[in-house]
Amino acid sequence: MNENLNIMVVDDEKAILQLFAQYLHSNPGYSVFTESNGFHALEIIKHRQIDCCFLDISMPVIGGVELAEQIHHHDKTIPIVIMTGNPTADNAIKTLKTGVVDFLTKPIDMFQIPLTIKRVLKDRSMLLDSIMLKEATQKNRELMNINQELQQKMRDLEVISLILQKLEQANTIKNLINTLVNLAGEITLCDEACFCTFSNDCPDPSILASFSRSKRDIALNARYILSKNIKKVVNDGIPLIINNNQNSCTMAIPLKIKASTFGVLVLYADDKTGRFSGKDLYYLNFLLKKASSLVENLALYENIFESLFAQLYAFVETIEARDPYTKQHSHRVSLYAMSIAEAMNCTQEEIDKLNVAGLLHDIGKIGTPDNILMKPARLSADEFAVIKKHPITGSTIIGHLGMWLDEQNIIRHHHERFDGKGYPDGLKSDEIPLLSRILSVADVYDALTSDRSYREKMREGEALKIIRENSGSQFDPRVVDAFFDSYRQNKIALSAGDNEKKRRSIIIPAAQS
Repeated sequence: MNENLNIMVVDDEKAILQLFAQYLHSNPGYSVFTESNGFHALEIIKHRQIDCCFLDISMPVIGGVELAEQIHHHDKTIPIVIMTGNPTADNAIKTLKTGVVDFLTKPIDMFQIPLTIKRVLKDRSMLLDSIMLKEATQKNRELMNINQELQQKMRDLEVISLILQKLEQANTIKNLINTLVNLAGEITLCDEACFCTFSNDCPDPSILASFSRSKRDIALNARYILSKNIKKVVNDGIPLIINNNQNSCTMAIPLKIKASTFGVLVLYADDKTGRFSGKDLYYLNFLLKKASSLVENLALYENIFESLFAQLYAFVETIEARDPYTKQHSHRVSLYAMSIAEAMNCTQEEIDKLNVAGLLHDIGKIGTPDNILMKPARLSADEFAVIKKHPITGSTIIGHLGMWLDEQNIIRHHHERFDGKGYPDGLKSDEIPLLSRILSVADVYDALTSDRSYREKMREGEALKIIRENSGSQFDPRVVDAFFDSYRQNKIALSAGDNEKKRRSIIIPAAQS
């Protein structure tokens, strides 16, 4: 390396600049220029011989990536090293694409700086030889190797970025396992992949999710997995590549949680796609290590979710136990609402929300006095005012948990009317959340077809007539139509005491024009 190398350091943190200055001044052969303003640094570079630049990626005036582009407009042979305290895959890819030769993570290990300078200046020397002197064939080969390494780095970063992005979208363990097998198909050239678990109670493995690149019969079945002794991966906890014969190859990688193997990702490739490489193993091992912590977190979340929901539904059952006439009301309302949502082509996520909201929609009645809740006659105006508070109370209870924000909104508005005459907020038409409008029809239908303390249940035909007659006033007409579509297809469960024969004899009211 030449003596008296001029090193430029640009960072908005004075402590970093002082650290570089002190360390490089203490090593002979370096002259250090430090700047906190990128534009000032660019002017120095234009008027001085600068051998190497260290740039912070995030600065207020001009960022490191943009500054690197400006420097290379002036002199594309100056090697640039980007520094960052936030080493994301996106940042790394962005910097490599701008011609940056290295990427350092803060806090910086100053003892590595001379080695970094030596390495990047060696790369610069090779580049100068190629551009100016048309270096011999050997040098060109070295440059090609460097380019291949950079391309591989780019590939590595792209795959890692894909893995992190896809895993971030997984919100349940089932969804996560499906993501693992699909990612295996994206990352490698495997023909098939599956995720399996082994149980002491059952000799055969359980396949939880699978991927196939073609529509042929899947080779990765329980018999195949046993024949290849994949269970050895469970026992040893070590990835395995098996060259079955000249025509196929199998790879198995364990998903370990703490010290135990939770399951195994198994991949199969036939003679057309070739054999698995060490890089394939590296990618998938990284994938399963990242998935390991997610499985733990999702399992904990699902346990907490189920525990909280069980406690809340216990409150609902307590309410219904106080009033024998409303026993299982919430359960039926949930089933009706989900059937209507399916008829309206709602997403599975919306149907799941209706399930929770339907089961918990009357939880606000926990604070309603028994003399009102079980009154055998019609309620007075004051008593009805008390009843009208239960959607707000229920919404508030759910809101305190911070887990079911949409369900909280559904519960609050399930007594709104399409014409704006409902409660608690007097919303009308599309101001009312769609899922609340669906729940409203399901709730009223069950109320009409169930015994209550102040009246016996209505006949099925009479209840259906009331639902149809209130389309456009109390109910959203689209929801009413979906209710009857579901009813005709036998997807609306019968109320207690009704039978199939009775239901077939009912004439369903036609939609009013």
